[in-house]
Amino acid sequence: MEIDGEVTHLDDLGSRRLGVRDIIVIGAGNIGSTIAGMLANTGDYRVTLADRSAQQLAEAPAAGVEHLVLDVNDAKALGAAMAGKFAALSAAPYHLTFKVAQAAKAAGAHYLDLTEDVASTRKVKALANGARTAFIPQCGLAPGFISIVAADLAKRFETLHDVRLRVGALPKYPSNALNYNLTWSTDGVINEYCEPCEAIVDGVPRQTRALEECEAFALDGVAYEAFNTSGGLGTLCETLAGKVRNLNYRTIRYPGHAAIMKALLNDLRLRDRRDLLKDILENALPATLQDVVIVFVTVSGIRDGHLVQETYANKIYAREVDGRALSAIQITTASAICAVLDLLAEGRLPTAGFVKQEDIGLTEFLANRFGHAYASDETAMRREPPRPEGPQLEAVA
Repeated sequence: MEIDGEVTHLDDLGSRRLGVRDIIVIGAGNIGSTIAGMLANTGDYRVTLADRSAQQLAEAPAAGVEHLVLDVNDAKALGAAMAGKFAALSAAPYHLTFKVAQAAKAAGAHYLDLTEDVASTRKVKALANGARTAFIPQCGLAPGFISIVAADLAKRFETLHDVRLRVGALPKYPSNALNYNLTWSTDGVINEYCEPCEAIVDGVPRQTRALEECEAFALDGVAYEAFNTSGGLGTLCETLAGKVRNLNYRTIRYPGHAAIMKALLNDLRLRDRRDLLKDILENALPATLQDVVIVFVTVSGIRDGHLVQETYANKIYAREVDGRALSAIQITTASAICAVLDLLAEGRLPTAGFVKQEDIGLTEFLANRFGHAYASDETAMRREPPRPEGPQLEAVA
């Protein structure tokens, strides 16, 4: 159907967008190619997928997606690729995101990314000051969706005590000493294992060391560990400063993973030779599409004069999407940034300046056609008296 001469598309969930938006996705890896395919399949976006590797582009989905060989370090070519675009979505390595953001601002395009890197996000925030378009970094799983969930739970309390975020992307069938397979960016994994972590402890913002404060817990009868990693909180430390007693983020892995990574990074000093560590991991750990994403958020505080705890728990599994087998981390990460783009295109988010993930409503996110990927029969939301802080986290029913 047409409205005012523009084609209107009605998706399966009944959400309506006016016109077709031109967007560019930078980075044709597992996540970037998934984003491009998901958006192109709607018919609501004209998608250009850009990467410096022609081979990487050749392996990406081609239906409805224009491929562009592009080196982000070529400022002139990057600017030309951005011209006339509604939005630029960066799925490039974290150290390239700021260049993409600069080009988006110069071209007058909205900017979204997936980075977990704290320093990059701070630079993007500064760049967004006075911008005519929206700058929305950290649109993936963690940071990203996890912050939306935590903010939604937190606003239900009169006084906040503890906010604990736990996320993991794990192989369903671990078969090596690390109990891990490569499911997303190796650069991103190494970065979050090396950089300082943000937290709020006893009401005071502070930095903690990655891979420390390891806790053991069981979930549905399966043993896990969780430990500090960098970037997962996004901007929540800033948002909840002065409002919460304790706030922390930890990555979920199978037991024993943290100890081996600490030996590699600290004892063998591979934190100072990240390219070598990347080469080792990528040549020793096979990739897998058989994975599971675990999202676990616990918030406690005072409501109606009572000490109450609420928990959000969810497991998302690998499955086929639009005829293509996708890993759980591909589904969750790509769906999250696509949902944010949809909400931006529909006018449901601010269209200028810096936008935090916690500014996005959980209800609107989950109602979106892409956000619906997080809706699961295994999702649990429950209220109960909080348990004492300790090494055991509650199991999901």
